[in-house]
Amino acid sequence: MEIAVMIEGQNGLTWPRWQRLVRAVEDLGFAGLYRSDHFTNMAAPDRESLECWISLAWLAAHTRRVEFGPLVSPVSFRHPVFLARWGMQLDDLAGGRLRLGVGAGWQAREHTMFGFDLLAGAGRFARLREALEVITRLVQSEAPVTFAGRFYRLEAAVLLPRPQRAGRLPIVVGGNGPRRTLALAARYADEWNATFQTPERFAALSQRLDALVAGAGRRPQDVRRTLMTGIVFGRTDAEVARRLAHRGVPAEQLRARGVVIGTAGEVVDHLGRLAEAGVQRVMLQWLDLDDLDGLEALAQATIGRT
Repeated sequence: MEIAVMIEGQNGLTWPRWQRLVRAVEDLGFAGLYRSDHFTNMAAPDRESLECWISLAWLAAHTRRVEFGPLVSPVSFRHPVFLARWGMQLDDLAGGRLRLGVGAGWQAREHTMFGFDLLAGAGRFARLREALEVITRLVQSEAPVTFAGRFYRLEAAVLLPRPQRAGRLPIVVGGNGPRRTLALAARYADEWNATFQTPERFAALSQRLDALVAGAGRRPQDVRRTLMTGIVFGRTDAEVARRLAHRGVPAEQLRARGVVIGTAGEVVDHLGRLAEAGVQRVMLQWLDLDDLDGLEALAQATIGRT
């Protein structure tokens, strides 16, 4: 199983922090670096937040190895035509390392703050379905695309230059919903990214996805299985205890959400169970953007051991 890093870009991300993190993830051997796409935090006080796609463009131009992408870009404030265009061109710039994460949007505060319409549940997922249809057609079709939907309209639309990647730009659908989200992943995704799942729950959702993929006329292996989850890692038990105290949530409650907790041996054991459950890549949510020493210790503890 591949080990990647995920950060919360609205959690105080500045250019110096991003540049240090990108270089560290590339140098330490992690498989990828992913970040959220938000304007601000769920609750005040607001913190620094680099624009997601501009920061990914810097990563693409200053790395040679790691895969990357948004987890995930909400179509509630990202028009699918721009997501397709940005995705194709950034993937070309990076030599085929982008994975285009797309979602419905969920954080009410940022939508209210900046005047974006989040929509209610049914409408939100209807918009996501249309957005995925628009993106996949624009990315995959050599012919001009015409589309008439409730939310988006295209008339003989084509994006040039065409993608350089052999095959196609991978589209990632993120979320855990067994009915709506998994159905969209089964139809449109090259990768399904679950969030905060125990090995047992991930395996059950993955099995459900298998059935939906088959129903869509595809093979289960056509959809890669990945997981983004939290981590509380320390080099000693005392360090783990300090980090847990900082979180302010009991370890049992975090573990029930699928958060990986412990020193090297405990973390490797948990990751091994995720691999057995079918996780092909895990994105570990690294919340302390300045703790590069801890990130190095995590790399030494996990890479090549799962």
